[in-house]
Amino acid sequence: MTSRNDALMGLLHRMTQLTSTLSRGQLFERATAAAGVTLDRPLVTILVTLQAADRPLRVGELAARMQLAGPYVTRQLNDLEQRRLVKRVPDPDDQRVRLIALTPSGEGLIGRYLQVIDGWFDQALSEWSGDDQRDLVRLIGRLVDDLTTHLDAIVNEDAFVE
Repeated sequence: MTSRNDALMGLLHRMTQLTSTLSRGQLFERATAAAGVTLDRPLVTILVTLQAADRPLRVGELAARMQLAGPYVTRQLNDLEQRRLVKRVPDPDDQRVRLIALTPSGEGLIGRYLQVIDGWFDQALSEWSGDDQRDLVRLIGRLVDDLTTHLDAIVNEDAFVE
């Protein structure tokens, strides 16, 4: 008899394997070299996050999506702004607030990087049906959302205990 717990027992192991697979063999360095990108991982991660948002973000929202401290993200954004890969734009809902947006140069750079990564995923999943690929994206998204919500509640609960 297989219980729900039995079905989930291997999840952490498989997630660890996935993390190791994505982190091994200097894949980040290979992807950036293939795309002609000379930025380090934190800067690329910010650009990917902005690209995925498909709209300018407040610094706090960007930091929350990346699960990083705001001051750290601000320092990285200053570097990206000096490189003219991001710019600060007025928030249409509150003119006192500035949002972070990709510049055309930033869009081009991150587009090249994502094209390399997308090519790797396309090749790896080429034998998967379209339905399987959509199910994978849907289920991983659901897992990340639900796990983030649950773990945030645990962290917030611990903050009240201290």
